[in-house]
Amino acid sequence: MVERRVIFFDVGNTLLFPNRLKILAPISSARHPTLEQWQALERRTKQEFDLGMQSGRVDHSFWWIFHTHLLQQLGEDISVREALVENTQKSTNWDQVLPDTRDTLDRIGESFRIAVISNSDGKIEQVLSRCGIATRFESVTDSGTVGVEKPRVEIFQAGLSAMRARADESLYVGDLYSVDYEGACNAGMQAVLFDVAGAYRNREVPRVESLKQLETWLR
Repeated sequence: MVERRVIFFDVGNTLLFPNRLKILAPISSARHPTLEQWQALERRTKQEFDLGMQSGRVDHSFWWIFHTHLLQQLGEDISVREALVENTQKSTNWDQVLPDTRDTLDRIGESFRIAVISNSDGKIEQVLSRCGIATRFESVTDSGTVGVEKPRVEIFQAGLSAMRARADESLYVGDLYSVDYEGACNAGMQAVLFDVAGAYRNREVPRVESLKQLETWLR
């Protein structure tokens, strides 16, 4: 195996996490799910979405499925689903940074060149900047700018081109198996799942649950 030299990161649920208060604004705050409930829904949705992707039949987006289950679980009016999906797809509503993210990225960046490839709305670099971590990355490839989304090979190729990196010397870190892991592998890259919610604990694939675990795994 070729030595890894470049690490590409996903953003959502990898570097930045959802601001649930902003996203769930259409629902009374008294009805908001706990973090544990949110992550349980995330695990359920990932399994359902991955099955659809692998069968070649995906009728709705990941967040459409997620918020459908959420509203059903809460007994809320399904009419607010579109507002919830729209809120979730706004990059500005992903502004939660886990402790030690900046320091761990600095340490990883001492040994590897690091960059971002993200499905977003063309504004993810500004969000990373506001969250204080944009300067850690040599390049940011945003689907909203490139015009194609993961798992399409073209967006990974655009990220590799921006870094002048070969696929076989690069690693991709992302949270969704059918989009991030399979997409990167199909582009000829190595990949590891960033699995904070524990959706893939039973899958026989490289996975970590934190940046610190990733740092250890890279050694």
